[in-house]
Amino acid sequence: MFKFKIKSYLLEEVYFMTNSLIKTEIQIKEIKDFFEKALASKLNLTRVSAPLFLKCNTGLNDNLNGTERPVKFEILADKIEAEVVQSLAKWKRWSLKRYGFNPYTGLYTDMNAIRRDEELDNIHSIYVDQWDWEKIIFKSDRNKEYLKKTVKDIYEVFRETEQFVNSNLNPISFKLPENIYFITTQELEDLYPELSPKERENEICKDKGAVFLMEVGDLLKSGIKHDGRSPDYDDWHLNGDILVWYPVLNIAYELSSMGIRVDKETLEKQLGKSNCKNRTNLEFHQEILKERLPYTIGGGIGQSRICMYFLNKLHIGEVQSSIWDEKNKKFSFKNNIDFL
Repeated sequence: MFKFKIKSYLLEEVYFMTNSLIKTEIQIKEIKDFFEKALASKLNLTRVSAPLFLKCNTGLNDNLNGTERPVKFEILADKIEAEVVQSLAKWKRWSLKRYGFNPYTGLYTDMNAIRRDEELDNIHSIYVDQWDWEKIIFKSDRNKEYLKKTVKDIYEVFRETEQFVNSNLNPISFKLPENIYFITTQELEDLYPELSPKERENEICKDKGAVFLMEVGDLLKSGIKHDGRSPDYDDWHLNGDILVWYPVLNIAYELSSMGIRVDKETLEKQLGKSNCKNRTNLEFHQEILKERLPYTIGGGIGQSRICMYFLNKLHIGEVQSSIWDEKNKKFSFKNNIDFL
């Protein structure tokens, strides 16, 4: 778990220039508006409405690492059981078919989730807000070259947003590098075998500035996983996270998780590795196994995460409204922070 180690000079240089709450809210809206429009244009996406909750036992909700508990409730009408989304990774692929999208077009939506088991700190909240996006590709596009091309497109949107913020809102003292660096989790383990996965991310991001860390979810040569990833949406060998170095906290900072989605063969293999073969009977999984869903690529981009990054904030509570424990409340008071 990330420990709060904030040097006082960071507070002096960045923090006592913090905006008022209402000015922060205005800047959040401007950043989101700019980024959303640029992302949709770059990836050829159309905005759609998103569900806040889904029926249980359809397989459409995101299981994340398999241990997080979704928020469940009963709907009075017909005693239907529903659960609040944890992400829309699988719902989007389902919807691309329902809406009749064509290859190389896709959708994006505002995803709001509750992750009740999250450990709260500077960058983690029980409330998650992100742009969830998904687009249709051909089977021949299921390769690292197409994945990297899409990553570069998204990274270009981050750079365009940085220019917009610097010119119009809040000049920042650090800068995204011109290019994003690609490395696999195994290559990273080979490079820093004595470090933990998070420590490896810190080292490579501090060195490169912006990194796409590929192949997340499968076991490494050491016998451990770099990080957990649900077995039924990303192909573990065609996915990854966009990470940048964040000097305000001196950490590798995740802005996006994305990947080319599983096909029939990959789904069967990853469910077997995860001891989740019981999911094959769920409606969503049956559609993949019967090859009735399109091949897709997709991901999520943290809305509060990018606002926190571009506005030089010390805590994610400064750019989103959530509920915080005593540890984080004390931290905000000690560091002169106003939470939204």
